[in-house]
Amino acid sequence: MFDLEDYNYHLPQESIAQEPAVRRDESRLLILGRNNSLTDGMFGDIVGLLAPGDLLVVNDTKVFPARLIGSKETGGKVELFLLNYPLVRGNGTEQGGRAEVVCLLKSSKRPVPGSRLLFGAELDGEVLEYLESGKVKVALRFRGELEPLLNKYGQVPLPPYIRREESGDDADRERYQTVYARETGAVAAPTAGLHFTPELLAAIKARGVLIASITLHVGYGTFSPVRVKDIRDHEIHREYVRIAAETVKLVNNTGKAGGRIWAVGTTTARALEDAADEQGLLGEKEDWCDLYIYPGYRFKVVDNLITNFHLPGSSLLFLVSAMAGYHEVMAAYRHAVDHGYRFYSYGDAMAIITE
Repeated sequence: MFDLEDYNYHLPQESIAQEPAVRRDESRLLILGRNNSLTDGMFGDIVGLLAPGDLLVVNDTKVFPARLIGSKETGGKVELFLLNYPLVRGNGTEQGGRAEVVCLLKSSKRPVPGSRLLFGAELDGEVLEYLESGKVKVALRFRGELEPLLNKYGQVPLPPYIRREESGDDADRERYQTVYARETGAVAAPTAGLHFTPELLAAIKARGVLIASITLHVGYGTFSPVRVKDIRDHEIHREYVRIAAETVKLVNNTGKAGGRIWAVGTTTARALEDAADEQGLLGEKEDWCDLYIYPGYRFKVVDNLITNFHLPGSSLLFLVSAMAGYHEVMAAYRHAVDHGYRFYSYGDAMAIITE
């Protein structure tokens, strides 16, 4: 179960969701139970799986429009993919603000350092330096507040496996975002949370289930392929995490009272496990997370996991296999393919119940 080839599975191209479900909670839900049973359902069934006294933990990160398409001052199209939310220097007033950001850059001819990039009347950039792994550091210069300008000129950074002629439109701005997104900083959505609606969350609370949040800003590294034969040799990407005192208290009190901790998404699971001690007690955290979870890992905090279906050979699939068991997960994925489930970011969901 440590050979990368073990995590390849057959997935027809038509199984990769290109559009979200008509309604968020009308996605399908595959339930992998404690006795390795597989049950087909709808995402709204999640309410009945939760019990009074349980705690649902969500990732409240907010995706920002990380793709900027503009032109070089000398002419020619240029595209930037911002790999992190820009670090602002200056006050962003009418007198001007400046923000440095590491990007991926696409252009027919690579602009030299010092080149000016034009995105809009209030927003331009300057190439500062080229870094390793094809990355480039760019200084964005802007008038006014940066976030509204990114919303004005930027596009939603949909994953590369969503192939449409039109992307980044108003529909994607709403649907490639959880309803509880609050903290700006992600370049990809924590997709397990895309299925929740305000009504569904209200029904969960009415059942006597508490809801807490962490913040993990999903980075571009989540799409990075694993390139080693033995998955134990993979170097996991790091992402920024913040876990506040209120969430720490809710998690620890729920565990002491015998309630179950449900993580919404692999991002939430990583964050919780990274911030816990060996006894399973959670602590406050505001730092980088580079916890690598693969089969053999012992979960200290998370009891159950709500997740989407992940790419073959991905670190996210390793995490899910660590939670539910390699053979059980691969059997569940074969079932999902055979029964027409929709895969990846805009696809259907899976609930893994171990407690």
